[in-house]
Amino acid sequence: MSTSNLTAKYRPQTFGEVAGQEAVKTILSRAAAQDKVAPAYLFSGTRGVGKTTIARIFAKALNCKNAPTAEPCNECDNCRQITAGVGVDVVEIDAASHGKVDDARRLKEDIGYAPIEFRYKVFIIDEAHMLTVQAFNALLKTLEEPPPHATFIMATTETHKFPATIISRCQHYAFKMLTNDELIAHLSNILNMEQIEFEQGAVDLIAKRGAGSVRDSMSLLGQVLALGSEKLLEEDVRSILGLAGRDVFFTLMQAIHGRDLVAVGDTVQQVLGRGLDLGFFIRELGNCWRNMFLLNQSGERAVPLLGLSSEEAAEFMKWAQTFDRSFIHACWQMTVDGQRKVMTSLEPAMALELLLLNMASLTDLISMERAGALASAAPSPQQAPQAAPAVPNQAPPQTPPPSQPMGQQPGGQTPPWQNSPQQGMQQQVPPQNQGMQPQGMGANGRPMGRTESGSPAGNRSANDMGADDSSLPDAAGLQTDSDLNSLVPQSENPAPESIPPLERVPEPAPAKPSFPASVSGPRDFEGFLQYVADSGANGSTSGLSKCKGELIDGKLVLTCANSFHQGQVAGRESRGVVERLVSEYFGPEVELEIQISSKGKRRSRQEIRDDVESHPDVKRVMDAFGASIISIDPRKDV
Repeated sequence: MSTSNLTAKYRPQTFGEVAGQEAVKTILSRAAAQDKVAPAYLFSGTRGVGKTTIARIFAKALNCKNAPTAEPCNECDNCRQITAGVGVDVVEIDAASHGKVDDARRLKEDIGYAPIEFRYKVFIIDEAHMLTVQAFNALLKTLEEPPPHATFIMATTETHKFPATIISRCQHYAFKMLTNDELIAHLSNILNMEQIEFEQGAVDLIAKRGAGSVRDSMSLLGQVLALGSEKLLEEDVRSILGLAGRDVFFTLMQAIHGRDLVAVGDTVQQVLGRGLDLGFFIRELGNCWRNMFLLNQSGERAVPLLGLSSEEAAEFMKWAQTFDRSFIHACWQMTVDGQRKVMTSLEPAMALELLLLNMASLTDLISMERAGALASAAPSPQQAPQAAPAVPNQAPPQTPPPSQPMGQQPGGQTPPWQNSPQQGMQQQVPPQNQGMQPQGMGANGRPMGRTESGSPAGNRSANDMGADDSSLPDAAGLQTDSDLNSLVPQSENPAPESIPPLERVPEPAPAKPSFPASVSGPRDFEGFLQYVADSGANGSTSGLSKCKGELIDGKLVLTCANSFHQGQVAGRESRGVVERLVSEYFGPEVELEIQISSKGKRRSRQEIRDDVESHPDVKRVMDAFGASIISIDPRKDV
């Protein structure tokens, strides 16, 4: 038995034998049965999904002696010739070696002749994206209006290389990658026809490694069958293809759970020492985290979705309950994001080891990150709120007697601690001074003045002294110390020495000017440049020192040498910096204006010509010699 080329041996010969691509098969089969053929077709998709195979089957269906038919019979002479690749009217071209414009021209000449033996001339162009631009242009008219006896089928893996004019002239069918179940069914059917026993896990591995490509899966199957074993075993598949077993992943899970970095490093060395495929290893690791996340979330209901055996499901269920769900999700996200980084890194092994070590240290890294966030959010000592000064002669907050229920006093009176809507947040007022705040302070902590009617605020009732103190004046309304002292509550037997006079609230200092007041003498442009240099803003104001500056009518006019110089000074970032520095040095009333020197402005040739013709010396020469100006070329320094 030869297993070297299973792809050619079991190439489908009818639409029904093709794995997957149900929509494309249905459309083309119906078109062949109804004899409705398009001028051109474009088949696109990844490698090994059946583009060329379906193109040949479609050519047989169109030219079968039983045509029009939905399926070729594969028994007539026409079908046999096309299957053998010797049909004179079915031309298959490899654009990689026949993609020049001369080949396209010969194709145009050949298409004009009628078919020799078959009903249709079919031109199958494989790897059509390799055609040159000139070859595509040569085929434009032919693809749009071919003879009624001809059709084109172009197959490609890179549709983005096609001109839009070509795609618009074709019926475009995108071939999908096969699902894992479709590949498993196809491989199992081939093994049954070869009469080879197999383990289901072995076929599953080959299908996963094939990644949606039938040809890749068939090649891997032939590679494993070359071992010559009587039965296809999962262990043999992992050994030959360099795939990690479940034991490697579960050992890695144990190391990650125990935060054993040395064990994680040993696992990486084991993967490298066995020559395992790093790309497939990371894919399988991502599937492990996915399995554990779904099992942690949904339990045994997720087992049919994951397609695991009972033994594998039990093992994954144990690890799903060992890890926290958020930890599993974070590791799954890290694996998916790190896959491309590992495969494109100059040191893939080191990148993989770093990824796994980060998973093992994830809990510590998150704790450090949270600690850093808390430290950055905590107020600095300078910003820490200062404690309120103690108030002398203030009665301690009253608490209800233990024998009385909360909120009641003898006689049905409401206790004073229930008067404020914010319990426990403010110190209460003694009963004899109810309606007043100690030391002349309002509910919001501001000194109380007099009411709008002119009566002292201390004579207001308890209902007037609620939480809303928007009617209280600010401290600026108190003019004298006696006004402040009048707000101090008086008891029946006042003790003058126990009530110290209140200090006047200091008035805010006047705002300082924003521009530097330390500059002595007149402020001019030279001093401004020195101020810019001292402030360290030279790097953000490139070209400012080369400007000419002058103060004119409350404006600082900066003159640039040319438009490029103006772009340096008046750019989006530099202009804002210059305006801020001008406001700081000259004052906020000084505006900024940036202009170009008259010598730096670019003039048109007509303006230069007018200046030259109007020059008196030029006029004198033209009048003396009867000359005329033919052309004018500006100098480079103009």
